[in-house]
Amino acid sequence: MKSLAALLTASLLAATASAADAPAAPKVDLAKGGASYAAVCVACHAADGNSTVPLQPKLAQQHPEYLVKQMLEFKSGTRQDPIMQGFAAALSEEDTRNIAWWLASQKVKPGFAKEKDLVMLGERIYRGGIPDRQIPACAGCHSPNGAGIPAQYPRLAGQFADYTAKQLVAFRDGARKNNLQMTGVAAKMNDREIKAVSDYIAGLR
Repeated sequence: MKSLAALLTASLLAATASAADAPAAPKVDLAKGGASYAAVCVACHAADGNSTVPLQPKLAQQHPEYLVKQMLEFKSGTRQDPIMQGFAAALSEEDTRNIAWWLASQKVKPGFAKEKDLVMLGERIYRGGIPDRQIPACAGCHSPNGAGIPAQYPRLAGQFADYTAKQLVAFRDGARKNNLQMTGVAAKMNDREIKAVSDYIAGLR
């Protein structure tokens, strides 16, 4: 019993030490984030982060770490977009974090698939990939329901099909260069496959 107690105590101490070594969550101010968002982002992405323009992404409920990464990459020029680069340049890292966590606190409005003739193809690609061409399933990284994995892979569910397709084409054609994994995946996809999987993603809940 003593040895078991000693083992449990050692395990607890090790876990505590590990937690103490983990990086602290960033300090954010949601009120400031909402105010900065209203001043800088609202014209394109709507008051609650649910853009109404199909080529401008919905940002509500997106993983904040992903949003911060994208904004910093717009700022550095790693991700190219003349409009977003200008806005990102005007924001401090603190502003960016506040906005990202504020957006994560907003609820995304669901979307819907429109291409009935392609939705089954889109589902097959999203859930199973295209094995004979070494195209992996989207669900492997972005989860079966499109919720993504916090701090690793972005949420896709409900995103506009037009925006998703535009990004996949940009990855495929080399215009977007800030994710080698996605460049490799998109490089193997044709226009019909991109359109199908983008439309399926729009309808995910």
